[in-house]
Amino acid sequence: MIIESEDTTLNTTLEEPKSLIDTSRMNAGQRAALEMAEGARDERRNTGLAVGIFFGEPKFDSLLPFPKQSFEDRDQGDAFLHRLEAVLEKHADPDAIDATGEIPDVLLSELAKLGAFGIKIPVKYGGLGLSQTNYSRAAMLLGSRCGNLAALLSAHQSIGAPQPLILFGTEEQKAKYLPRCARGEISAFALTENEVGSDPAQMKTLAVLDGDDYILNGEKLWCTNGTKAGMIVVMAKTPLPGKPHATSAFIVETNWPGVEIIHRCRFMGLKALYNGVIRFENVRVPAANVIGGVGRGLKVALTTLNTGRITLPAACTGLAQRCLDISTRWARSREQWGQPIGRHAAVADKLSRMAADTFAMESIVRYVSSLVDRDKHADVRLEAAIGKLWGSEKSWRIMDDTMQIRGGRGFETAASLKARGESPEPVERLFRDSRINTIFEGSSEIMRLFIAREALEPHLKLGAEAVNSTLPWKTRAKSALRAARFYSTWYPAKWLPLGAGDAKELLHPDLQADLDAVARLSRKLARDLFLAMALNGPKLEKRQILLGHFVDVGAELFVWSCTLAHAQSKFTDSSMEEADIGKLVRLVRFFGQMTRERVAASFAKLRAGIDTESWKVAQEI
Repeated sequence: MIIESEDTTLNTTLEEPKSLIDTSRMNAGQRAALEMAEGARDERRNTGLAVGIFFGEPKFDSLLPFPKQSFEDRDQGDAFLHRLEAVLEKHADPDAIDATGEIPDVLLSELAKLGAFGIKIPVKYGGLGLSQTNYSRAAMLLGSRCGNLAALLSAHQSIGAPQPLILFGTEEQKAKYLPRCARGEISAFALTENEVGSDPAQMKTLAVLDGDDYILNGEKLWCTNGTKAGMIVVMAKTPLPGKPHATSAFIVETNWPGVEIIHRCRFMGLKALYNGVIRFENVRVPAANVIGGVGRGLKVALTTLNTGRITLPAACTGLAQRCLDISTRWARSREQWGQPIGRHAAVADKLSRMAADTFAMESIVRYVSSLVDRDKHADVRLEAAIGKLWGSEKSWRIMDDTMQIRGGRGFETAASLKARGESPEPVERLFRDSRINTIFEGSSEIMRLFIAREALEPHLKLGAEAVNSTLPWKTRAKSALRAARFYSTWYPAKWLPLGAGDAKELLHPDLQADLDAVARLSRKLARDLFLAMALNGPKLEKRQILLGHFVDVGAELFVWSCTLAHAQSKFTDSSMEEADIGKLVRLVRFFGQMTRERVAASFAKLRAGIDTESWKVAQEI
């Protein structure tokens, strides 16, 4: 990609290098891991709102007016959610599921009849063919009720067989497997290994071609749904000439000879998670079961995760809404020192922050879901990653505050509360179940590195060649001159005291100043990020804490933008009373105050430079 200096917009050429990062000074393990990750990156030009915020040029046109769910689509979703809620009310007892560690077969059967295992699977393959928005709405409902059910259905549809098949499968693969998934045959995804977390270059599972089949050997850890699955998408090494770490994605049926479940994993929360260690010993897998082509497995995995990742913040939104409901009811009814605890400032502050962050969470989920509905192959990697990072971290804070507000009754189990005649609010269970959310589908630490890499992409496309010692000096010199020309106009422009322009006119008058603030802070973010690159050069990659502060600023600005636009859609799409409009404006403006506070704190951390001392202390420890 080349950034043209004439209009400071992001443009791209057709041919893209596999990696823009100089790996010559890395050891073999670091080089293999980075080159593998770079080779599997989505090579499309990312032009969304999020990347624009990091580059100091937020484009609000994709956000304002906020994408609307059509009446027909909303009606379809409402009908399904009504049926799903009825099944949950009649057949799902989340506390019993937690106590026994099992999801009843009758509940699984009812969910299958309902079509809950094929929400997004096209109708021609037996699914419901619902939109991403309606799928996210279902995840919100499940997240508010039972983490075990949310995990089961999400792992099946978001990262299990349906999603990679829909995106990469051949027509024969889709016709064979999607109807089975839609009918309720559970699927799983197997990537992690005992010594392999986020470093697929260290993968040991191997598939070797033998005639028309591959012989698969290896062992996978933490395979969610693995102990219940009829089919698993398995990632395995398939070395190719010049690509010793190439991987491929295979559909493996669990009743084939050589597939063995050797252990069911048990956890602090999600007691009914069907998660296990799966061993593959000389399993014959037809070559026709390779998804997306030989050697493209990591790309299949990452693309699937990019789209599926929005499901987790959707479930977190449902959890946050449940926590807010529990907390507000308790704050009204529980009296201390002569008045309800919600009248005490310390509790009131928690409630206000919970309410604002919960509305913001829903705003992200609805926006990113609408992008996928607009284009099934939309590049939402950055937006979905921010949604996952921000949503999982804020929902955990909301969960923790709910525990604090409920006090001893939050720490006590629902069964114990019920036994002594109190309302059995399941705060203790929700607390245990939700802790995994900042780890699932990319830990917060990995998400920050992923987002940082995507945020730096425009700069790397422009100037990485200049500092790449493996390239000829002429190539490096040309890159340096091109970068100098571009930044000589780009950087000064980032100091101009401009707001959001005409875009803010689409907002309620009381919210327009907030969008101006997003635009100004975006330019400050871009300036500071550029200076960090100039000061640190290639070493910036190692300053992960510093990069994390930049990511946190960009994430806050993206979420703030979505929140403003979502609020505006409620003013225009419904017959809200003036009083209700005023309440929502106050909530969103309060969210803006919180965001300013958090952004200022992140900028202060950038200036403090404590990460260098932190590194030294850690090495001494």
